[in-house]
Amino acid sequence: MTDFSNCPECAAQDTYQDGDHYICPHCAHEWPVQAEPAEAVDEARVVLDSNGNPLVTGDAVILIKDLKLKGSSSTLKKGTKIKNIRIVDGDHEVDCKVDGMAVMLKAEFLKKA
Repeated sequence: MTDFSNCPECAAQDTYQDGDHYICPHCAHEWPVQAEPAEAVDEARVVLDSNGNPLVTGDAVILIKDLKLKGSSSTLKKGTKIKNIRIVDGDHEVDCKVDGMAVMLKAEFLKKA
């Protein structure tokens, strides 16, 4: 009999593996077999602004050039200050709100405020 890990939710010992997940029959909680520590994932993602300064979630930034928004006639003006950014995965690393609109931007067009 293979020894699986205990359920992180209810600490039950009779968990089983289904594909690449463990499953607890008591609380129906599922978790990946090869779980990466949250700290290792955060450390791997470093987003730098146009000056090479690291950006983190919650920072305030300033636009360094005018940006036309795709699918809209709006333009974000150079010098616009954006508060409380969020770092996300993908091509456009910064998720934020500008004038009430949700916008995703590339870090190369921003500088840390």
